[in-house]
This record gives sequence, C-alpha cells and structure tokens, in this order.
Amino acid sequence: MAQKTLSDLSKDMAKIDYAMLMTRAENGHIAGRPMSNNGEVEYKGDSYFFALDSTHTVGEIARDPKVALAFAGREGIVGQRPVFINVEGQAELIRDKAQFQAHWTTDLDRWFEKGVDTPGLVLIKVHASRIHYWAGEEEGELTV
Repeated sequence: MAQKTLSDLSKDMAKIDYAMLMTRAENGHIAGRPMSNNGEVEYKGDSYFFALDSTHTVGEIARDPKVALAFAGREGIVGQRPVFINVEGQAELIRDKAQFQAHWTTDLDRWFEKGVDTPGLVLIKVHASRIHYWAGEEEGELTV
C-alpha cells in the first residue's frame, strides 16, 4: 500500500477532537495535556493551540521547545485498530493579537471569555519535523 501523504493525514486528523501535547517538565519528566484540535483547518505541518502565559505548558515550552503531539482516532477499518498519529516538532510561543485573530474560532470563547483580548493569552504553534502514523495494518513516517 502507498504511504500516506500529509493531505491524507490531514483528513484523518480532522476527525480527531483532541491531541495530547507533550512537553518536558522542569524536573525532566514528560508532561502531557489534552489540547483542542481544530479539524476545520487543513493540516499542513503546523498545529495551533491557545493557552495562558501562566500555565506550566507555556513555561515548559519556553525552557525547551521540543514537543510531541499524539492523536488517536476512534474509528478504523472493520476489525482493525483506528489511526494513531505522533507528531514531533518545535513549539513557538506567539503573543501577537493579529495571529490570535487568524487562528481564533468561536469554540474558544468557552475557555477564554475575553477572546483575543484575554490577558496573558498565548498562541502555541507546533511545527512538525517528523510524523509517524499507524492505520490498521499500515504504518509510515513523513519528514516535514
């Protein structure tokens, strides 16, 4: 079977509501937390998440920008496991309101009541360097 493309993976990721974002904690341990995945956006190697500047997530990225994202789908080919996607990459902390507006969706209002004007708001951009996937009996790796 042919290797999946970034476009194929984008379609798989659009069906997954949450990703686990893994960072390295101050004590060296791996820390993970769920982040909302906006499936309305075609994935081209960059993921965007919002957080507050006061969170451990932002502090950990500031210390070490190497991160990972884990996606797990709910459905697979009958009798086979669903799609799993692991993204390795570099995170960037963005504090630019124009960038906030470019990536904002109304669903975020639940978490950030003042929208893009929320004090301490930070946009986390994760640029993928390597993506590994498992889909049924198929697996592969892409370098982005």
